[in-house]
Amino acid sequence: MFKLFIFIFLVNICSLQANEKNLQKLIEQQYPDIKIQSIKKTNFNDLYEVYLGNQIIYTDKTFKFLIIEGQLVDPKTKTNITAERLADLQRIDFEKLPMDLAIKIKKGNGQKKVAVFSDIDCPFCRKLEKDVLMKLDNVEIYTFIFPLAIHPEAEQKSLQIWCSDDPAANWVKFMKTADLPDNKGDCASPINEIQNFAKKYGVQSTPTIVFEDGRRVSGAIPMDEFKSLL
Repeated sequence: MFKLFIFIFLVNICSLQANEKNLQKLIEQQYPDIKIQSIKKTNFNDLYEVYLGNQIIYTDKTFKFLIIEGQLVDPKTKTNITAERLADLQRIDFEKLPMDLAIKIKKGNGQKKVAVFSDIDCPFCRKLEKDVLMKLDNVEIYTFIFPLAIHPEAEQKSLQIWCSDDPAANWVKFMKTADLPDNKGDCASPINEIQNFAKKYGVQSTPTIVFEDGRRVSGAIPMDEFKSLL
């Protein structure tokens, strides 16, 4: 009886994997330029979750329909399954962050660690710095300078911070007073490497916060929420 159970289980697994592979082929035929990151069958009838382009869409195994920008909610538990799955899929392994490219600020014993992709001219980044990061204790903050195209002066300002004698102190100073160190910003910088890493992991906005457990949060979240995630 046990062997029969194992056999049925393995058959179901193989069938499921075949459905997922067939579905991937169908999607790629229709959308050859879109990279599919994962496909997973949900617990709801013939509904499949497809993770691509930093978002979740839903379809059936024959690709007869698409549900885009919809939220899948379990009616019994009221759990937003889409939100939970997206948060899980967007996790970034903290150990894979290129720490050598970051501005490091250690406060207290640095027991907790957090990383932030930040644009020097982003008002929400400044709000996060002033309202949260500057007020934390016993944390080590890794700031990845990530100037966005919508802020044309941000890259040059970031270079002046990075090329200064004390990037950490000058980053904090600028966030407080908007004062820049007096240099041309003409040293080698990590901006291109940071942008490549961000592109690989779908980081597109600032501030984007990455906690030690890999959870990723965008925006200037309040202190209470930040501490609970930290």
